[in-house]
This record gives sequence, C-alpha cells and structure tokens, in this order.
Amino acid sequence: MKTRKLGTSNLEVSAIGLGCMGMSFGYGTISDDKEMISLIRKAVEMGVTFFDTAEVYGPYINEELVGKALEPFKGKVAIATKFGFNFQNGVNTGLNSRPEHIKKVAEESLKRLRIETIDLFYQHRVDPNVPIEDVAGAVKDLIREGKVKHFGLSEAGVKVIRRAHTVQPVTALQSEYSLWWREPEDEIIPTLEELGIGFVPFSPLGKGFLTGKMNQNTTFDPKDFRSTVPRLSPENIKANMAFVDFVTEVAKRKNVTPAQIALAWILAQKPWFVPIPGTTKLHRLNENLGAVNVEFTPDELQEMNNASANIKVQGDRYSGGSAKMINR
Repeated sequence: MKTRKLGTSNLEVSAIGLGCMGMSFGYGTISDDKEMISLIRKAVEMGVTFFDTAEVYGPYINEELVGKALEPFKGKVAIATKFGFNFQNGVNTGLNSRPEHIKKVAEESLKRLRIETIDLFYQHRVDPNVPIEDVAGAVKDLIREGKVKHFGLSEAGVKVIRRAHTVQPVTALQSEYSLWWREPEDEIIPTLEELGIGFVPFSPLGKGFLTGKMNQNTTFDPKDFRSTVPRLSPENIKANMAFVDFVTEVAKRKNVTPAQIALAWILAQKPWFVPIPGTTKLHRLNENLGAVNVEFTPDELQEMNNASANIKVQGDRYSGGSAKMINR
C-alpha cells in the first residue's frame, strides 16, 4: 500500500483509509462484531493505516468496535475520531462544541478506542454557537496534554478553516467529495492547498452509487439513511444513472471496476487527498484498495473531469436538518 502525507503535517497514512461508520451505524443494520473486527484487522494486513470513526456512530459502539479491533496495532495505525454532538440517553440532541464538552468527549473516546492519544480529532460539524477559535483552543490544550496529535475539521467553510488554523494548525479537512459532488473544488481545495491542510474525502463512492451496484429500481430500508438522500430518491436515481454509465464506460476501457475508477480519480487530483471508503465486505475492501494501482493519462483525467462536470446532478446530497448542519 502506498502512503500519503496529509498536507504539510507529519501525519503519514495509507493512500486509502477505511471509513468504519457503516459497520455499526447509518445503513439500518449493525454488522456482527467478530466479522467486522476480522475485516478491520485484514485491512491492516493489507496495508491500511488510517481508520475513521466518531462518537456519534451508534452512538459510541463504532468507537468501541474500532478500539477492540485495532488494540493489537497500537502505534502502527492512525485512528481519526470526531466530537461535536450532545447525547441524552443515547439520543443525539444536537451540536455541542463547547470547550469543556470537547475535553470530556476526548477522555471518553480515548477509553473506547483503548489508546493514550487520538491521532486526528475532528470537529464533526461546525457549531454556530461556539466561536471556532474556542474550539481550536480546546483541541490545542488537548494536544499540549498529549491526548491528541492532530486537529481536523469536517464540512467547514473557508472562513472557519482560516480562523481555526490561526489558533491551532488544522492537519486535515474531511468533507464529501466524489465525481458527483465536486463543490469543494471551488473554494475549499484551493484554501487547503494554500494553508498546507490535507483533504479526506468521505462518501468517495457517492454512498455506493458510483460502484454501479444500484439501478433505477433500487430502494432502501427506511432505517438506511440513504432513504432520506434526495439524489437517491426513486425519481432522481433514474436521472443520475448517467454518472454510473459514464464511470462504467471508463472502467471497461481500463479493465477495472467502477468503484476503482471513482477512487482512483480522487487519488489523481492531489497527492494529499486520502479517501476513506467504507465497507463491511472483504471483497469490497480488496476492490477499493486496488484503486491505488489505477493510473490515468492527463487526457483521460481531462475527459473524466469534463464528462462529470457536464452531467447535471438531480437532487440535494442531504435533506432537511442534515442539510442545515452542512451549510457553509
């Protein structure tokens, strides 16, 4: 497995990480712990050194799973987790990035993850009620105390990134980015490049859409969060199949899979991009990691950029309250 540095920091990780959320949250089912521990450990054997979780995934159970799975590999892998929500009786009651809360979450995450230091601690969503300088200052304190190594932001806008970075250097920004969601290219990515901040795209496979495994008849369990995603609604999926057709065509020419094309396209954009596709299946893990070996000529890249830019996406990427939380 090739490695990459996140921006100008000293955090070096595998070129493709593993998003662990779906193992215990978001898709309507909780996978078997033993199977997921085996999958995570298999990923380590295959060279993955970057694992993504969060307290809100479950809540809590995903961090516990990741902590149990990676305990034998302390010091050999990087674990990223996130803060920023309030819970009452296990129910998410909204945003909370108050400094005292951040420090409390850090202590609890350390215990669940079975580690002494969090490698990368993201603010999960920007909290409009807490100045980002206070958030960055709280993480700065945790870094001084040796409880956190690196500070990250998720789905933050340019102004917030700049303000946070002046208090505590931001190592990485995590945001959605893929062939069918390229909005970060307008302002976010140029800002990251200027400041030396790494980029960690989540949903690099379009929540599974770009794998080519969905069709216009695909429906989701009501407990699967994708059932609320407007661009994956029955009426929009049909129109958005143009993306799948285009990625599938490129994959056929390259003799690889659509998922590998989608991931390789992200890797080809900048050397400090590290996508974190998630999976619960070993054959999908194998497939995703194979994307590091797919290369494009400049002409092929240009063709893909033009083609994806010319297809109009139907539907928003989030609905209702979720959309408000990511409004930059």
